[in-house]
Amino acid sequence: MFQGTGSDVGKSLVVAGLARVFTLRGLSVLPFKPQNMSNNAAVTADGGEIGRAQALQARAAGVPLSVHMNPVLLKPQSEVGAQVVVQGRVEGNAKAAEYQLLKPRLLSRVLESFEILKARADLVLVEGAGSASEINLRQNDIANMGFARAADVPVVLIGDIDRGGVIASLAGTKLVIDDDDADMIHGFIVNRFRGDPALFAEGMRMIGAFTGWQSIGLLPHFADAALLPAEDALGLTQSFARKPGAKLRIAVPILPHISNFDDLDPLEAEPDVELIRVRRGEAIPGDCDLVLLVGSKATIADLAALREAGFDTDIAAHYRRGGRVLGLCGGYQMLGRRISDPEGSEGPPGSAEGLGLLDVETVLSASKRLEAVTGVSSDGISFAGYEMHTGHTAGADCSRPFSSISGTPEGASSRDGRVVGTYVHGLFCDDRQRSAWLSCLGGTVSGLNYEANVDAILDRLAAHMEQHLDIDGLLKIAR
Repeated sequence: MFQGTGSDVGKSLVVAGLARVFTLRGLSVLPFKPQNMSNNAAVTADGGEIGRAQALQARAAGVPLSVHMNPVLLKPQSEVGAQVVVQGRVEGNAKAAEYQLLKPRLLSRVLESFEILKARADLVLVEGAGSASEINLRQNDIANMGFARAADVPVVLIGDIDRGGVIASLAGTKLVIDDDDADMIHGFIVNRFRGDPALFAEGMRMIGAFTGWQSIGLLPHFADAALLPAEDALGLTQSFARKPGAKLRIAVPILPHISNFDDLDPLEAEPDVELIRVRRGEAIPGDCDLVLLVGSKATIADLAALREAGFDTDIAAHYRRGGRVLGLCGGYQMLGRRISDPEGSEGPPGSAEGLGLLDVETVLSASKRLEAVTGVSSDGISFAGYEMHTGHTAGADCSRPFSSISGTPEGASSRDGRVVGTYVHGLFCDDRQRSAWLSCLGGTVSGLNYEANVDAILDRLAAHMEQHLDIDGLLKIAR
């Protein structure tokens, strides 16, 4: 099990890289995360959903996705707290205090999923959540030491030197946690090092002396990690370099409950596309070629946030100038005339006026569609993707669907064709569909094979870890 001294120290990436390392060594490997909190999810082969990080880890191991890889997934919403997904299915909503009381009942389900994976693999790589040193949350814990102790799984602790204070964070974890918890930790990794490793040799020795844990290695920063599908929305707050030679500018308003934002990654990888993440207090650039509204876990709340930020005015002006707008899932719902939530699935029952760029209306409901799909867009271009949404959208513009899926019309287009909405995620991961959109916008088709590129990066990550980590030492720690 790989735990961290804090959030975003690189646990997900380390597990993904090691999944590829051990798979290349001939072992059957499965990823596992007892509890995850993310609005970036993936549809599994067994008809549920798990965190996007476990999907990447499963891809690194070359195995199909299973709900048992992430038995508890928390998806933050607005006024109803977080949606609680257990073994791939929604079981209700809970606020923070309510969830703490719920966790003891969930541990048995977590252990059940872990036992299922253990029976299927030579090696299960387990990812913790947040920080191992959050001793205020240790009681009833199912994500870190609570799971490790219950399942009797040895732990390796990861610290991030890039944020500073890594010696204190690793040694401090040993200081504050219970002695029996500390005994579960067998080794440590210092992640994201930049510079000459010799300069931190003494630091590694000191950490070992303070903790008594085995050094698994000092892992240098892996720049290509930014090109892999991200799970944590923290990545959306980072600044991205301008692309001076890019012909296309695509603007994406970043809203509080943004979800499935890995839809953006293939566009970011295109050399001819400058993807502009527009945050509150900024304006959507007047010269952008496309405004892209991505998914949302709380569509009505994010629609209000969009208006509060003034993005609605910017989008209307962009459209009047002849610009194009694409809405994916929650973004599609926002483009319509109205969104209604009669059952109160996102908060108090009610409705909200949409942006009115599509003549459609959406009624939200508690039921959820989770399915991998293939289809053909209205211009005859095939695609593969997935649907993950609640609610039903209908209206006059649905008579001009975006696509056909298994013979059924899906999505909507405006009369002039400049506004499109669809429930399909993963469109831009499909090279055929991404190339068609870039051509339509007047850009250059690069010939990028996105999926092959992701696999090539995972191979480079595995080689990076083989070089800098004690892989044989990890196998000796594993049981």
